[in-house]
This record gives sequence, structure tokens and C-alpha cells, in this order.
Amino acid sequence: MVTSTDSLEILQNGEVSVRGEFLWGSNYTFLADAVYKGQIVACVYKPSKGERPLWDFPVASLAKREVAAYLVSEALRWQLVPPTVYCKTGPLGAGSLQLYIDHDPEYHYFNFTPEDRQRLRPTVLFDLVINNADRKGSHVLRDESAHFWLIDHGVSFHIEDKLRTVIWDFVGENIPQNLCADLVDFAQCLKPVNGAPSPLAIELMGYLSRGEVRALGGRAERLAAAGRFPSPDPYRRAFPWPQI
Repeated sequence: MVTSTDSLEILQNGEVSVRGEFLWGSNYTFLADAVYKGQIVACVYKPSKGERPLWDFPVASLAKREVAAYLVSEALRWQLVPPTVYCKTGPLGAGSLQLYIDHDPEYHYFNFTPEDRQRLRPTVLFDLVINNADRKGSHVLRDESAHFWLIDHGVSFHIEDKLRTVIWDFVGENIPQNLCADLVDFAQCLKPVNGAPSPLAIELMGYLSRGEVRALGGRAERLAAAGRFPSPDPYRRAFPWPQI
């Protein structure tokens, strides 16, 4: 059985071959295989040169933001984002490689059971922290072990408020104490050490700008201090389109 640790090693070191293209996205996205030391994993490959230019995000930066989202998920200890790496020598050039999660595409946020919706508090907090501009209902995957995984974070981490999500289930609720503590720890890990960037900040700056990393820590700090799930901003669009 290939573990998450094995998957990360295979993605980092494996030879990648494209199996087919996902056709419903706005950027070029491919199903691929990564093979290393006789082990194989299916993965989602997003080449940087296949990204559609956006007016508010730097050119060819979306794949790197996918990797940053994985690093944040791991730093929070929430394991929400599948193992993701930046591959410099993919079949179509540099881009992100993310472990493919086997799931039922017909089961998504809009038809989750009430019990499954109640498990989405970490998802909501994660999107608030990374400033996710595109949390659609189909971007939350439930695997065969009933674990939730989050995908598609290319338009995240902007310094300005860009949050757009379909998940507003917990507005006004207190953030659970354990999740609040995780946010505090995460923000602390991003603070400078003896006047120099922290190890986590340095790692993230391989994929984000210094200002974006600083803003990331500030969002986590403010969210923990507020202690409540916020409401949508009434003066800006709070939902993505399409919503699925």
C-alpha cells in the first residue's frame, strides 16, 4: 500500500507520463502517472504554461499556489490537501503534481449529508486563511475512507480580500478551541525568528511573495483572535461562479 509519505516521494522523484486531459477547467489540467522505484501513483498535473492569464494574479503563479496550499494544510496539521509538489521537468513543462484522490464526483457539497456538512469547519477556516477565491462545491472530495480532501487552490493567497466560497454554514459560530489553537500555532510559526524569516516562511516564499506570506500569517492571527466564523462581506461577491 502506498502511504502519503510514499506518495510525496514518488511525486517528488518519479517519472511523469500523461494519461489524459480533464476538459471542464479553465486551465490545462491532466491526469498523469508518476513512477518511482517500481511504485506508481495517479496524479493531477497542472503545467504553468497552461494557465489562463488573470488580471489580479502574477503570470504562471497558480501551480505554485497549489503547492503552497499543501504546505499550509500540513503546517496546520489538518491534512486537507492531497500531497502536492512543484515539478520542474513535467511532460509539458514545470507545474504542480497532486496526488489523485479516488472519489465519487456526484457526491459534493450541495448534496452532502447533514452529518458530512458538520465536518467542514476546518475546510471553512482553511479557505479563510489562504484567502481562497474559488471554493466550489465540487472542490471538496470525500474518499473511500470518508476523509475530506480539498483541491484547486490556484487562485488563493492574494494580499487583497478575494474570498469566494459556497460554504457559509457556520457564520457567527465560535471556532472550536482545538482549531483556534492550531491557527495560533500556525501564525506563530510564520513570525520572524531573531529578525529573520522563519523556516516555514522561507519554505512558503519558494512559492509565494514575501508580502503574501506576511498576509497569510496576519489572516490566521486575526481569525484566531476573533474566535468566530465571519459573515460574507455584503459589499463584494462572496460566492464563486459556477458554484459546482
